Amino acid sequence: MKVILLQDVKPLGKKGDLVSASDGYARNFLFPRKLAREANAQAMNEYKNAEDSKNYKIATQKAQAEHYKSQLEGETLVMRAKGSGDKLFGSITAKDISNEIKQKFKINVDKRKITLSSDIKKFGRYTAEVKLFTGISAKLNIEVEDIDK
Repeated sequence: MKVILLQDVKPLGKKGDLVSASDGYARNFLFPRKLAREANAQAMNEYKNAEDSKNYKIATQKAQAEHYKSQLEGETLVMRAKGSGDKLFGSITAKDISNEIKQKFKINVDKRKITLSSDIKKFGRYTAEVKLFTGISAKLNIEVEDIDK
């Protein structure tokens, strides 16, 4: 019997999956506990619509990530910080870079999606990788200058 899972069921699959289960297992376990529902015509139509909606959402997010990548790829962010000699007072963090991207490009990037090549504790040039979507990331140059210049 084909059923659509309403919740995650360990041996069968995840919520929203269309799976095949034995008649007894479905009628005596899955249906009474509201873990699944029978895959009739109405349920299949709803399942198909939900899948199409999910695929459309993923496609739009991917297109937006590609657009953001074209904006960010190869750009140089100039960060100003206080320091003495060639060392900074403190460091430039992923949060600072995220705020600068938001200010300059109007793109919200989570600080956890920014990977720095090394800790930024000195003046100079650095590279950072910004993960925008699964498999889509942009390389960004970061130039740290003294605020007094």
